[in-house]
Amino acid sequence: MFRLMLLRHAKATPFSHTGDHERPLIERGRGDALRLGDYLAREHLLPDFAAVSDARRTRETWEIVSDGWRTVPLRLEPRIYEAPVAALWALLRQAPDDVRTMMCVGHNPGVADLAAELIGFGDRYAQARMRHHFPTCSLAVLDLNVDSWSQASPGAARLDRFVTPKTLGGIDD
Repeated sequence: MFRLMLLRHAKATPFSHTGDHERPLIERGRGDALRLGDYLAREHLLPDFAAVSDARRTRETWEIVSDGWRTVPLRLEPRIYEAPVAALWALLRQAPDDVRTMMCVGHNPGVADLAAELIGFGDRYAQARMRHHFPTCSLAVLDLNVDSWSQASPGAARLDRFVTPKTLGGIDD
């Protein structure tokens, strides 16, 4: 069994003079990321590996979420920035099989689209919430009963949980 944790970056400033790629998190986003990191540690939902978009807001999200965890191998992945769902599928299927739990920190619509395509069963209420809206700093935890990441296919995953800032006492955007 493999576990994929799809995390959309936390709330960022809507504009940056240095371009979209360099938009920093705002205070609310930093608070949401901190609450999510605490939640993941309490629930023992820690990845073996993280693939993180190289955009500033995803890097900052990862740094805050993972602060205080054991060291998690990380790859800054330019392909995740503004990635269409096909690029995320390719990234997923190329993951090494010794990684049993992988976190991908990225952007919408790619993150939400990949989750929607992967999920075939699981918590129906959480599925409906996720399909309706995948807010910033939201996390979908998916379990895949496959022998290799390369076998991931549409409908193959079970949604274990969908966590949003509101779930953790914040507000959803």
